[in-house]
Amino acid sequence: MLATTSATAMAEAQVLELYVDSTTKQIFSEPGPNRVKMGTFKSVGDATEAKSENAASIDLVEMKQELEHKQRELEEKLDKIAMAPAPKPTSSGKSWADTMKVRGYMQLRSNPIIGGDKTMPGTTTSISHQADRSIGDNTNFLIRRMRLIFFGDIGERLSYYIQPDFASRAGSGSSETGNIAQLRDAYGDIYLTKDRVHRLRVGQSKIPYGFENLQSSQNRIALDRADAINSCCKDERDLGVFYYYTPKEQQDMFKYLVDSGLKGSGNYGMFAFGAYNGTGANRSENNDNLHLVSRFTYPVKFENGQIFEAGIQAISGTFKPNTSIANIDRTFPSTDGFKDQRVGVHAVLYPQPFGLQAEWNWGRGPELNDARTRIEEKSLNGGYVQAMYRIKDFYGYGVMIPFVKWQYFDGAQKFETNAPQNKVNDWEAGFEWQPVPEIEFTAYYSKLDRNNLSASPYAKYNTDILRFQLQYNF
Repeated sequence: MLATTSATAMAEAQVLELYVDSTTKQIFSEPGPNRVKMGTFKSVGDATEAKSENAASIDLVEMKQELEHKQRELEEKLDKIAMAPAPKPTSSGKSWADTMKVRGYMQLRSNPIIGGDKTMPGTTTSISHQADRSIGDNTNFLIRRMRLIFFGDIGERLSYYIQPDFASRAGSGSSETGNIAQLRDAYGDIYLTKDRVHRLRVGQSKIPYGFENLQSSQNRIALDRADAINSCCKDERDLGVFYYYTPKEQQDMFKYLVDSGLKGSGNYGMFAFGAYNGTGANRSENNDNLHLVSRFTYPVKFENGQIFEAGIQAISGTFKPNTSIANIDRTFPSTDGFKDQRVGVHAVLYPQPFGLQAEWNWGRGPELNDARTRIEEKSLNGGYVQAMYRIKDFYGYGVMIPFVKWQYFDGAQKFETNAPQNKVNDWEAGFEWQPVPEIEFTAYYSKLDRNNLSASPYAKYNTDILRFQLQYNF
């Protein structure tokens, strides 16, 4: 019995649990604060035989050697942990404020009249241009746009985009107030797949119709969009839900066409389909009808590097115009208004260095008749052709793009009160110069042949103007 007790005591004496202090790296046989367990150690021997003092001594030497080896390994691991950089937080751990990005731009314009009509023929009423209120008599400088854009990702499935404009205008005539903040975009992109091929855009955003409509005014060469295409959608935007399908290859292409300065339209899908109110951005709905829109566009890059894009789009809905003329017949074909349908095509040869851009659309919509007594459903058609040449290094001073543009429209401006006729046959020729990425200067001659849409009788005028714009990108 005594022998058995001695053997057990010897075995227990040779089993050790050791701990290392993570700060001082000292070894302890008992747990405590900052002490990390290294392991359990025991001597190696024949369990069936009693061990001599000499064998026990050898075993303790081996234990000491193993202990020292373990200590060196642990010290090396602690040193690596101390030297390693702090781990970056994962996207799932970030708040929306951590991922927010901000950019913007401002446009300052001047449009001096150099010939033709300054006032409407036979009247003292100044001419007006529905796209630019700095065109006309007694006008000088105008802040056309002052925009800040807030955008970012919230996780893998949602992006947001908010864009107010601080150069909107309210009122008319002498009571008009300028530089008022107004919402332009406020939407979220919900990604149905992590590769972002399929997504839903929900909120107030651009309507996927046309090419120039979707070009940001920050990237577009001509100062204003062509009336024939732009007349479909007030401020190019509305409240709605749009589905976009963009394969990964096209995602990269659309991004390149904007980032490279080739004047792309951005990623509005290779294919798009959606529904929206139809009354225009920041306007209350005035009927129960939704507009439907669909668009298909396809960019292709040739072996010589030239990029060509072509597409087709269509809109269908019912539009109810506002009226103000006292003797106008306000009887509409239906309580929802008039049929509002269009189909359009676009083609773009990107400027590398020579480029061509053209769009045309046809359709039907509301239009004030010649007697100005009734709004009727009439046909419309029109578009534009633009040629340009991109000089990447203009004598060492940035990028220069000379261009010429012709636009035509035979239809009506449905968003203007009384849906007045607008016959447009304009020419523009000039250049855009970007000496540095932060600054753009545009100057060109414009020959206007169009209707004055500000007041009845909406007469035609012919005016020659010089157009100037300085743009800051930030």
